[in-house]
Amino acid sequence: MTLFFSSGYISPVAHRAAQRGKSTMRTARVTDIQAEWEPRLRPGFLPSVKDRMDRAMGGPADKADAGTPARTSRKLLWIEGLLSNASESFVTNFLAPFALTFGATNAQIGTLASAGNMASAFGLLPGARLEERFGRRKRIFMLSTGVFGRLFLLALVIMPFFFHMSMMFWGLLAVVTARGFLNQLGFPAWSTLVTDIVPERIRGRYFGSRNIAVGFAGLICAPLAGYLIKASGPAGYRVSFLIAAATGGAATVVFGLIKEPKKVRTLKKAQKPAPGLVSMFREHRQFAAFTAIGFILHMSLQVSGPFNAVYQIQMLGANTAHIGVLGAVGALTGMIGQRVWGVQNDRRSDVWVLRITHFLIPGTSLAWAITPSWSYLLPVEAISGFAWAGYWLSNFNLLLRMAPDEHRSRFVAVYQSAVAVASFVGPVLGGILVGVITLRGLYWISAIGRLVVSILFALLIKNDRA
Repeated sequence: MTLFFSSGYISPVAHRAAQRGKSTMRTARVTDIQAEWEPRLRPGFLPSVKDRMDRAMGGPADKADAGTPARTSRKLLWIEGLLSNASESFVTNFLAPFALTFGATNAQIGTLASAGNMASAFGLLPGARLEERFGRRKRIFMLSTGVFGRLFLLALVIMPFFFHMSMMFWGLLAVVTARGFLNQLGFPAWSTLVTDIVPERIRGRYFGSRNIAVGFAGLICAPLAGYLIKASGPAGYRVSFLIAAATGGAATVVFGLIKEPKKVRTLKKAQKPAPGLVSMFREHRQFAAFTAIGFILHMSLQVSGPFNAVYQIQMLGANTAHIGVLGAVGALTGMIGQRVWGVQNDRRSDVWVLRITHFLIPGTSLAWAITPSWSYLLPVEAISGFAWAGYWLSNFNLLLRMAPDEHRSRFVAVYQSAVAVASFVGPVLGGILVGVITLRGLYWISAIGRLVVSILFALLIKNDRA
């Protein structure tokens, strides 16, 4: 038998012969060489990567998952999150620049954000009632957000062909308003569905991992959209919105593969009637404080937030490509933050994470207020992405913990409605103030509001129960 050797190589013929024990006097030599190179022959790398991805997408293995589709559903939810944010990354940061191309004013930019946020507020409580009455969480979310909400992305694509330039703003306003309502109509159903799919003990790590995927999508797609628009001009916006619609459609298909848990399909009457707003806040005082803090924070954010792109373009010398780069920087550090904060959320508590991040967030708005050029925002957005990753992860988990199981969708809807109303008031207030204190002054006001929130949270929120 002839053996051919090269660096790290054993011929397949010799290898098989050695295993069968049919080699001749050289068998010992073959065995020695085989043992020496066995680590290189063993395909350990790919299974290791596969195992890591399995844990990242499905969360830690759990005995409760045995015989159920929960783990597979978590993997699908992970993929759906990646695709959904890829879709939004081609739209969200570019609506204001798109409006500027047909002459929208700063006041109209503020109105655009306010209308979308107010429509969101109107969608939440009806969404909670739909979930409580019919219990079909998956179907409610798919029809409202997954199908009709994403069809309006196609309306953005064809709108320039049907509206005169002078009417474009009103068409855009209608689309943003409709999407805001439909997206939030499905949110209460989505939040209670994922509560059943993701056990409480792994939520920090699972949503941390999922949010890393979400951030990765933003890291790739936001700058891609920015450079696409910069290279193609106004037509680039339509291409970007078309890509968003296609990617969003793929996310809807993936979400449709999730198996809704049986206990969710069988609607059970709650032990208590659904509480009214006053009794809800009276009986759950920490939840009332948590909701008030969320209202103040989001009003502070939205005083300046809708004007970010306008501020970067008009005062900091940025273009759409730069806006995409800044979004990518925040997404990259957000991915790191999700890993760090997800572990801390499970080990310490979501309240602990929120206390830390609440004191990091005001500084980013202050930096926006004093920066002379868009390039100075690169390190600011790096810190911002890291801090906000912890906030969004732990704030969502804290909301789920505070909401009683039997009325979770209603509690989630009340909190999100308060946030949406604040997000309506903020841009209106910002639109009024911008003519008095300039765009830069809005970021000073936002920083002060955020600092007040960090103090209130430290004083009022003691634990994770309502």
